Amino acid sequence: MRSRIFLKFLAAFVVVIVAATLILDFAIRRSWERSLREQIDHSLRVNALLFAERVNTDKQHSVQEIAADVGKVASARATVIDRSGKVLADTDADPATMENHASRPEFQSALRGEVGSSTRESRTVGVEFLYMAAPVQGGAVRLAYPLRAIAEVQRQVRRTLLVSSLIAVLIAMVLAAFASGRLAARLQKIVRFSEKISEGDLSARVEESSGDEIAQVASALDKTARRLENSFREIEHGKQRLEALLDSMQEAVMGISADGRVQWANRTMGKILQGGLKTGAPFIESIRDAEFVATARRALEQKSVQTVLVKTLLPGRSFQATIAPMTGGGAVAVFYDMTELERVEKTRRDFIANVSHELRTPLTSIQGYAETLVESTEPGSGRDFLEIIRKNAARMSRLTEDLLVLARVESGEQKLSKQLVSPGELLDEVHQNFREVMHAHHIELEVANTSNQYVEVDPDAIFQVFTNLVDNALKYGSSGGKIVIGARDVGDGVEFFVQDMGQGIASEHLPRLFERFYRVDKARSRESGGTGLGLAIAKHIIIAHGGTIRAESELNHGASFLFRLQATDKPKAQSDHAKMQPVAHGERDEAGGLE
Repeated sequence: MRSRIFLKFLAAFVVVIVAATLILDFAIRRSWERSLREQIDHSLRVNALLFAERVNTDKQHSVQEIAADVGKVASARATVIDRSGKVLADTDADPATMENHASRPEFQSALRGEVGSSTRESRTVGVEFLYMAAPVQGGAVRLAYPLRAIAEVQRQVRRTLLVSSLIAVLIAMVLAAFASGRLAARLQKIVRFSEKISEGDLSARVEESSGDEIAQVASALDKTARRLENSFREIEHGKQRLEALLDSMQEAVMGISADGRVQWANRTMGKILQGGLKTGAPFIESIRDAEFVATARRALEQKSVQTVLVKTLLPGRSFQATIAPMTGGGAVAVFYDMTELERVEKTRRDFIANVSHELRTPLTSIQGYAETLVESTEPGSGRDFLEIIRKNAARMSRLTEDLLVLARVESGEQKLSKQLVSPGELLDEVHQNFREVMHAHHIELEVANTSNQYVEVDPDAIFQVFTNLVDNALKYGSSGGKIVIGARDVGDGVEFFVQDMGQGIASEHLPRLFERFYRVDKARSRESGGTGLGLAIAKHIIIAHGGTIRAESELNHGASFLFRLQATDKPKAQSDHAKMQPVAHGERDEAGGLE
């Protein structure tokens, strides 16, 4: 650890030193170089003007002597040039051997009366010079300063920077070694503390006396260890309480991991499986029920609550399994023993069916005799009583028929004879059967079908659903003067609907509309002869088809009853001209139930 920290410290120091050196080299050196050039330029300009002034005024010395004198004072090469560009005097070369200077930029500027400057390599001596020319009578004078002196100063500065950087690196190595040693020792204490925590020793502690960031980290880790110790203690107590709670439950509970393995189970689950539960093994080895396995996998994949009926855990016992996903992955399966409830429900259904069946014959007799007496009795108070008897007998007859139908649907005794039909065929059948009834009540019956799919249903059962829904709309929504029946495609299903334009239903009644004997307006329901079972029958028929049904309504805006069925592709063998034959419906009683 120490060597790694030392290398990191050293690398950081070296980076800082190199960065500082580069900054000094590129920023300060360039600024200093620019300042030096400006000073040289200014000094050379002043000397060039003095040179020109002396050439114009000194008639006692030759131009060669003047050039030699000025060049020595200015530490520069001095040249005198006539107007044609011919060199008259030069301190570093023989004027006779020098080429014409008429094309030199600084000379051309001097001929225009300006002080000209230029930087280039001299063709005569092969050194880069800074040239400065000033005008004189009959030509110009020029001073040339060699720039190699600046380059030499730059090399010295860089050499000094390099030596300083190397000394700084050596100091950095010493500092890095010292700092890394101290830091490694402190971090090693934290590492040993962390290893103890990872091994489960939550009582381990780390002490730091300084107040820097490492000490703050150590203090934070120490506080975390204390909190973890308290949290694990609470979790352990909570786990014990949860195990006691689960073991005291009458329902069987089992935890399933995300990969489909049994994580835990309560005591009731172990009793049900009679010792066959294997913790850590795939749950399929403990519960060999195909529907439960498929439902559990669907709950794990879709992360949604799923429910399935399981009848293979114990002979003669049935359980409703609810599988709910957990936030951390996996799921919890709760098994509710439905055996006694199913027995009671079957007893209730049998009782209702038997009572309804037994009441049919006497009610039919009462209704028949009442009708006979009404027809043979003269108008008067006695006939009114007989009419009341007849109406109530008819209502009780409809009630017993609806109870029988509902009992058959709930128990599954009414077998579904499914066929592949289009929504249009079902809607046309409903329209033909109710057209005259609607016309008699002065109500418009409209068909709105936009579905292009097919459904596999029992046409008689779906017709009964439509009959109950349309009858309901006729009783309670006829004030709108219009009823719409239709179907539309919704995803992979078909949604059918019956919509009226009546007074609507208050929102608090919508959740209970499909309960048996539930009425929104009890007085009006009795007047219309309703039994309160039509919507309940419709709901159970749709559920038997694997669909859903619901109601939507707002006061004074009508009501809509909608049920959705799974769509099915039309068989390829069925040609376009071979349409399905009209469905044959069984004989129906006044309440719309099947006989």
